[in-house]
Amino acid sequence: MALKFLRSLMPKEERFVEYFTAHAQCIADAAVALTAMMQAPAGERENRFAQVCTIESKADSIAKETLVALHRAFITPFDRSDIHALTTALDDAVDLIEDVAQHAMLYRLEAFGPRMIELAAMIEASAKLLVQVIPLLDNINNNVAQINSLCEHVGKIESEGDRLLRQALAELIAENPDTIAFIGKKEVYDLLETVTDRCDDVADLIEGIVLDHV
Repeated sequence: MALKFLRSLMPKEERFVEYFTAHAQCIADAAVALTAMMQAPAGERENRFAQVCTIESKADSIAKETLVALHRAFITPFDRSDIHALTTALDDAVDLIEDVAQHAMLYRLEAFGPRMIELAAMIEASAKLLVQVIPLLDNINNNVAQINSLCEHVGKIESEGDRLLRQALAELIAENPDTIAFIGKKEVYDLLETVTDRCDDVADLIEGIVLDHV
């Protein structure tokens, strides 16, 4: 209780919330770019892939800025370990989206099934929820209910992603593809679902921050 009171009296470094929001927006942008790559004609995929990589590089820069700010800051709005963990989870999500695109190019996937498009859309939806919820951390006490509701929605998307992955893999096995095609598509499906996990990790960390401040 005393620590919370002292924190309330201290000036806060509000830039961290801006960094987190920009990082979450990168997840959404990367998901949109990935979907565009999946839906593009084969001849355009290389350029679409480059767009995903550009967004990932932007996210890396945001992560570095956040960690440099964390290193230099005397006072932080949240626990330092929470800031570090949140930055890492956000960056992991963007990295994994780039991994999806890289695996698709590596295995030369000729077609992307509707389940892949659905999973990419789920990632975008989760990221948009994170973009909404993160700015609310500027005033946690007044936004607890809304923060928890948005985080809960992210969790529901992650659960739906688990279900969709199981369905997608069952359909993939039923197609009886050749070994290389099977491995490539399975890895893409697994990575897509893992991105929804990382978004849920971000939501869990946000809920933890809320618990520390109310």
